Amino acid sequence: MSQEAIMIAVDNSDFMRNGDYIPNRLQAQIDAFNYFTNAKKRMNVENTCGLVTLANYQVVCTLTTDMSKLHSKITLVDLSGNINFCTTVRVSQLALRHRQSRNQKPRIVVFVGSPINEEEAELVKLAKKLKKEKVNIDVISFGESEENQHKLTAFIDTINGKDGAGSHLVTIPAGSSLQESLKTSPILMNEESGNLGAVGFGMEEIDDPDLLYALRVSMEDQRMQQERAGITDDVNAMGQADGVVGTSEEDMLREAMAASLSDNMGGEVDFSSMTEDEQIAYATRMSLQDESAAGANYGEVMDTAGGDEPQKEQFDVVDNPDLIGAVLEGMDQDEEKQNSTPKDD
Repeated sequence: MSQEAIMIAVDNSDFMRNGDYIPNRLQAQIDAFNYFTNAKKRMNVENTCGLVTLANYQVVCTLTTDMSKLHSKITLVDLSGNINFCTTVRVSQLALRHRQSRNQKPRIVVFVGSPINEEEAELVKLAKKLKKEKVNIDVISFGESEENQHKLTAFIDTINGKDGAGSHLVTIPAGSSLQESLKTSPILMNEESGNLGAVGFGMEEIDDPDLLYALRVSMEDQRMQQERAGITDDVNAMGQADGVVGTSEEDMLREAMAASLSDNMGGEVDFSSMTEDEQIAYATRMSLQDESAAGANYGEVMDTAGGDEPQKEQFDVVDNPDLIGAVLEGMDQDEEKQNSTPKDD
């Protein structure tokens, strides 16, 4: 999932004292703010959030990955005066230029619970500037939504343009829960997991971002293992369809050795009917024949010197499976004696 740098503007005007949202507009906004920041942290542990106020356009907290710091800062915000929407958005835009990484996508989220005093033309002009700089913005309108609806709709439509959909306007009527409405809103939608409130497996209830990240990594590893297992099954199925008999490593090794002996001897070899000693004898003989072919010049010198008898004797030994079996049996007995002899401390 892509990284985001998000400046969140909260409404701290005198209108936030109204009780049309339980218990009042301010506390409902704080609960929604805390949920939103935790949700963004769960989406990507490298997401950063900052806090700015609408009434006095003050940056209360710069971009940070520490959401607990933001939660403590918002409780210290004082209520006073009226909001200044356009100036606060410009301040947020400047704060986003100091984000930690250019890989983070800039976004502004604005909680508006008071009347917007600026004219619609001023909002449209600001929207065009945000669109040019590729900064998306989400607006949560509550409290004075009817008065602000037309201005905010024009503002968001200008940023998105005809084909755009990166910015959103969410209007929450009085009496509703801001937090619950935010859970099902397009603001917390993403291209990979759909709505955050419907992630599944109960992970949306996990408040520890590190734990959630570890769980997702584990699930991804498990998915990759299942994919690899599926590829292995497909390969085995293809091998059986081609007439490959025997899937164990030992069977495949025997078949490869039999094929090699058959090629070297110029005929078919019934390798399965041979004893282990006979198999070793044949393998040794083939190896010696390869070395003999590679050293043909050396053999010619030996023939000239009349020294072909030692070589013949060598192959006579190889052609005697009983002798090789006796040698192998003697080696096994020596190994058993060595293993049964107690070692000195």
